[in-house]
Amino acid sequence: MTIMNPHLKFQSQAVAKPYFVFALMLFVGQILFGLIMGLQYVVGDFLFPLIPFNVARMVHTNLLIVWLLFGFMGAAYYLIPEEADRELHSPKLAILLFWVFAAAGVLTILGYLFVPYAGLAAMTGNDLLPTMGREFLEQPTITKMGIVVVALGFLYNIGMTLLKGRKTTISMVMMTGLIGLAVFFLFSFYNPENLARDKYYWWFVVHLWVEGVWELIMGAMLAFVLIKITGVDREVVEKWLYVIIAMALITGLLGMGHHFFFIGAPEVWLWVGSIFSALEPIPFFAMVLFAFTMVGNRRRQHPNRAATLWAKGTTVTAFFGAGVWGFLHTLAPVNFYTHGSQLTAAHGHLAFYGAYAMIVMTLISYAMPRLRGLGEAPDERAQTVEIWGFWLMTLSMVAITLFLTAAGVVQVQLQRLPMDGTAMSFMNTVDQLAVFFWLRLAAGVVFLIGLICYLYSFKQRARATARDEAAAAVSA
Repeated sequence: MTIMNPHLKFQSQAVAKPYFVFALMLFVGQILFGLIMGLQYVVGDFLFPLIPFNVARMVHTNLLIVWLLFGFMGAAYYLIPEEADRELHSPKLAILLFWVFAAAGVLTILGYLFVPYAGLAAMTGNDLLPTMGREFLEQPTITKMGIVVVALGFLYNIGMTLLKGRKTTISMVMMTGLIGLAVFFLFSFYNPENLARDKYYWWFVVHLWVEGVWELIMGAMLAFVLIKITGVDREVVEKWLYVIIAMALITGLLGMGHHFFFIGAPEVWLWVGSIFSALEPIPFFAMVLFAFTMVGNRRRQHPNRAATLWAKGTTVTAFFGAGVWGFLHTLAPVNFYTHGSQLTAAHGHLAFYGAYAMIVMTLISYAMPRLRGLGEAPDERAQTVEIWGFWLMTLSMVAITLFLTAAGVVQVQLQRLPMDGTAMSFMNTVDQLAVFFWLRLAAGVVFLIGLICYLYSFKQRARATARDEAAAAVSA
């Protein structure tokens, strides 16, 4: 017998819950491997040979991508039925694809950990269609094929839901972003022997995801949550969304040129990449104005304070991480010296956290109380714990960014712009950066504590519900 959830507009939205739960589990794994890497920066033989640095890095970055994809899929399964004003086309297909994707992800991570990478390539038939060996795209070819199958089934499911239901700006922007995500992933199957050509197509996946179609997904998720928590007219939100995605696509697509500066590409990319990359902070700043304007003009005081904080916080952190820190080293004359330094790591950490990790946690914060049958918001104690998690994670990520930025500045000074004209070797430079890496590691531990607070807030909600039910039973 199916138990009806009175807090969901459509019962099929419940399929989002396992996606959200598994995404957060993978998020914990990503942070743990990040801490392992952070310690290996200063204690080089930590966990060697059990978990070498290259394996820890591969697991850390792959878990980042996979948990965000689970978060995006869960978000789509939650908001698309509500936007389309109808039940999901096939909840059973959504659950089946969840288990296929989860199994493929777990087996791939286990393969990284327990099988030498060359052996994993041979075991999975990489010689028949070579796709392995590139950062973020290390997955075996068979895993990549599985991802394509899952993506097709997912797009079919939400596409049929939209075709049979109401079409809104939010749902169409979300669908466009998800289709782009799937299409651009196909470039991961093309692995040319020429290194310059290889980098072209590699960035067609990585950049066009994170600085292209993912921004559409982020914008749609943010707009959905803001409508729900502020009660502002949909027409107002949609006008903002149109402007933001237009700027994001124009600057993001041509801004890809900042990756073509020094890979053997034509000189024109030095200008195209610099000019349009300099414009990339604009859509993120527009998101800040968008969120704060909507909250300022709200027609209702939503009881979920934590979700409101996440919605505002993600725009500010994304603006600084993706916008400001991206701009710091995106102009060609500057990038000539900073390319591949710790400044890149600083930008990457704050940008991924602010733009994508936080927007997923924003939607989870809004949707999970309803998915768990708690109503619009959890109790005040749970929200307080969640807000503590927000500030601990966000401030520690800012600290990580600042420490890596300082490390990058020192690295450039010692290794690439030496005062006496003699560049310091890479390993000697890393030795000089040890204090920053220790501080980064300490901040990473605080981030983990913040994530534990975020997760514990869900436990608090469950306890509160059980206590209320017990009290109701006694009074009856």
